[in-house]
Amino acid sequence: MCGIVGAVAQRNVTNILIHGLHRLEYRGYDSSGIAVVDFKSNLTRIRCLGKVKNLENALKKKKEQVFGNIGIAHTRWATHGEPSEINAHPHTSGDIAVVHNGIIENHEELRKILQSRGYIFASEADTEVLAHLIEWELRFSNSLREAVQKTTIQLEGTYGIVVIDRKNPKCLVVTRSGSPIVIGFGINENFLASDQLALLNITRHFMYLEEGDLAEITYQKVNVFDIKGQKVERKIIESNSKDHIAAKGQYHHFMQKEIFEQASSLKNAIEGRINKDLILTNGIGVHITKILQKIEHVQIIACGTSYNAGMTARYWFENLAGVACDVEIASEFRYRKFITRSNSLLITISQSGETADTLAALRLAKKKNYISFMAICNTENSSLVRESDLILMIRAGAEIGVASTKTFTNQLAILLILVTALGKQKHFISIEKEKEIVNALNLLPKQIDNLLNLNQEIQYLSKGFIDKKNTLFLGRGEFYPIAMEASLKLKEISYIHSEAYAAGELKHGPLALIDVNMPVIVLAPNNELLEKLKSNIEEVKARGGILYIFTSIDTDIKTDKGMTVISLPSISEITAPIYYTIPMQLLSYYVGLIKGTNVDQPRNLAKSVTVE
Repeated sequence: MCGIVGAVAQRNVTNILIHGLHRLEYRGYDSSGIAVVDFKSNLTRIRCLGKVKNLENALKKKKEQVFGNIGIAHTRWATHGEPSEINAHPHTSGDIAVVHNGIIENHEELRKILQSRGYIFASEADTEVLAHLIEWELRFSNSLREAVQKTTIQLEGTYGIVVIDRKNPKCLVVTRSGSPIVIGFGINENFLASDQLALLNITRHFMYLEEGDLAEITYQKVNVFDIKGQKVERKIIESNSKDHIAAKGQYHHFMQKEIFEQASSLKNAIEGRINKDLILTNGIGVHITKILQKIEHVQIIACGTSYNAGMTARYWFENLAGVACDVEIASEFRYRKFITRSNSLLITISQSGETADTLAALRLAKKKNYISFMAICNTENSSLVRESDLILMIRAGAEIGVASTKTFTNQLAILLILVTALGKQKHFISIEKEKEIVNALNLLPKQIDNLLNLNQEIQYLSKGFIDKKNTLFLGRGEFYPIAMEASLKLKEISYIHSEAYAAGELKHGPLALIDVNMPVIVLAPNNELLEKLKSNIEEVKARGGILYIFTSIDTDIKTDKGMTVISLPSISEITAPIYYTIPMQLLSYYVGLIKGTNVDQPRNLAKSVTVE
């Protein structure tokens, strides 16, 4: 979850490292630091609590320019040890400096061994264990690479480790296990990062390290060694990713920008996958038809927002395609004895493609008898993409706000296309139904653009939450997981405690919470479950609850005492779950602003969860 940047060049790399950290701040912003070595073997390290701008300001206050032709930098999401300057990376020991992403599970055991050797620890961080251990092994090694290799043999857990040595200011060493590392290639200079986003402004040529790889990087060349220590060649690719992160433009926050980008991002998601009337199966993948014909069950694995997308898709797989579907949180799936259904397709969903639990679940599932393994992902060349058989990129573009918005709606659109293609191959979806779905998807971007005109109304509505500490979201059918996602967004952004319930479960406990201090937000589209939902609304009204009801303009639900109705334009039932997500995102955004939170970087959270 932390952000790592490294560089080796014949010029000063300090600004490159700082700029890269700014681009990776979504991965962690508890503290940050930089270490550089100049041509005279002088090592300079600066660390700061808080965001990267604090580190940048500290560098500016230096009387002399901080210079280094080789360096490493880090922005931290705290795991071991509280956020503090002393726990911030890089950590040093002797002549070396280390940055690290991941968790060293046996750090306590290693710490005791190192203390017995005379090492004194200044921090609580597991990364300091790495620094001292590498320094120890370097005493008995012929190179920094050999010392790092000897160190990794002793480690349990996940890591992306980058090391520089003051005595060797021409080479840095990097290794990974369960934590992504990408190497960027320049002209007489080379770079590395935990995400190519950090480097897109300086290079388009990248190499992704495989699991267990170790690389020696100088300004002239990159040598890669596999887990056995054998020199290997890894493919260098040219990235077509656009450098989206430059500015917020007319918007105040990335979250706001990304909410308003959803019409265009949805167009990107469906382009080449549907035409005027039909789902283009080849747009899903080569040779996908034969696989779809065999599928009798779908197993979805995901975390957080991606899990909520999978939960929504479960209704579609079973209602539209007639195929059984199970959805499980990755962190639970990987730690239980699960049964593999016959002719089952395993689908993993992840924005980053580096979510540790999802990756571990995929690797575990590969030992079982699934038909195939599909990744639905937003990040090219991520670990999840490289390790899956079938790939469906969601094409949402870079999402910088920590709370997912456009990636969620794009995931839903992609899943609906997949469901339709599957139902078509299983002869469960008629041509007429297929045309209805395709038409609904084609209309959706424009409908969402129009829906964003409710922006001011929802901003006004959000004022009612300024003194609220708890909220309840209700939905039925496929709107239950949409309520789950809405609840997640509100708690992430505003820090209001929030829960989502299937509306029919109200009488089984949650009604005990209803009072004038508990807003209840209801998703009430005009579908076959509306009459049932009206009964649940009456249950809340009868107990003096405060209701905010998002419903279709063609229902007979009207604003009443204790009940505010937000009428939305009518829309196809098929794409309504995607559509109703937008006002929920706007609500969480504006409530967050009223509460004074950092909506782009909520406390204690990071965008890419690369640790357990």
